[in-house]
Amino acid sequence: MSTDGSERLERLLGGPESSWLVDRVRRRLELGRPLTGSVTLGAASPEQRRAVERLLGRRAGTGSSLSVSLDEVDHVLRMSGASSGGLHGAVVLLRGPVRDLGRESTERAAAWRDAHAMLDAVVAGRPELSGWRAWLDATGLVRRVTADSGEARVVLDRLAVLLRRLPSPGIPIGRLAAETCGDAHGLDDGEPLATLAVSAARALGGSPYAGDGTADARRRAWAGVGVHLDELSPVVLCLGLAGDGHSPTGRMLAAARAAGEPCVLTLRQLRRHEVPIVERMVRICENPIVIAAAADELGPHCPPVVCVNGRPSAAVWTLLDLLAAGGARFAYHGDFDWGGIGIAAAVYERLGWRPWRYDTLAYEATLAAGDATPPLNPLTGRPCPTPWDPALSAAMTRRAVRVEEELVLGALLADLSGDGSSPQS
Repeated sequence: MSTDGSERLERLLGGPESSWLVDRVRRRLELGRPLTGSVTLGAASPEQRRAVERLLGRRAGTGSSLSVSLDEVDHVLRMSGASSGGLHGAVVLLRGPVRDLGRESTERAAAWRDAHAMLDAVVAGRPELSGWRAWLDATGLVRRVTADSGEARVVLDRLAVLLRRLPSPGIPIGRLAAETCGDAHGLDDGEPLATLAVSAARALGGSPYAGDGTADARRRAWAGVGVHLDELSPVVLCLGLAGDGHSPTGRMLAAARAAGEPCVLTLRQLRRHEVPIVERMVRICENPIVIAAAADELGPHCPPVVCVNGRPSAAVWTLLDLLAAGGARFAYHGDFDWGGIGIAAAVYERLGWRPWRYDTLAYEATLAAGDATPPLNPLTGRPCPTPWDPALSAAMTRRAVRVEEELVLGALLADLSGDGSSPQS
């Protein structure tokens, strides 16, 4: 196109007042629709109306809405020399090549079919998995746990190899992961492959595909196909639990309490403790620094505290379940950020607890007390509900400030020492 034509096109259709018209036309082209008929803009501004009048060389009608004939625009652009390719060509010149959304959709669908090809070949020979395979499609689980069809293909190919090995009696999950996907941690909780594989294990065991999401449910699902989990890696940190003299785990807890030292328990030890652990009140914290500071300051006089240390491991859940079975009540504190809120909500849903300086009043009080300190960190991430105190989520969203557990460590230790005056202690 000549320089004169380019300038003329820019003058007729390239300004911000005409962008709505170009957007509408481009969208039609992307969808494969013809550039015929009219498009209408409701509540058009005077500038938008004048731009159409300049383009068409006539008044654009009256009223609040503005209707433009695409056939007329195409004719004007061709006859004026602004765009020899008419309206279609003008949009390409102004905005660049037009996507073919129909073709892209077809290609995406083909890529997702290819991603499932190896898995579908395995399922074809395993009729017991046919319902599970349909469930994957119905729930969209694969698309939720993978970023795109390329990642899905890698994960599903590994899943297909894994399914050929199941059931596999007596094999540790780490060894199974190493032998089927070349990564001993490939079936760790939270990995996309693990999420899909445990649902397949439930299907092979005749259980509901989704399960209840707990560590015990996952353990049972794997056990149903002969796979046992590592019982030594998941640990839980605690302080001040009474223990007993009747079991190895109970004696460890009793000795640690007498010495005023933190105790680290493995999932293996807790699963072999077959009776409830009896305590009246147990405080739960999110970060190990609370346990360390309490051991330093209070030693053997510290009341029972359990640290979830981020997302609770199977060992954490098992210890809390043993305490709940023994009649314990719980009080919870964690970081005032969305990650901490998510952890707290998971514990609240499973066990129930009352706040330990972990509600709206405590959050606002901490911010007020921090006016003279260096600025606190901004709160980022997606807001989460706070069912124990619905107003807390709203307050955190409004204030947009995170408060880490370390910032209120002194108050928490005062509560543990029995000298605090917190109404929640």
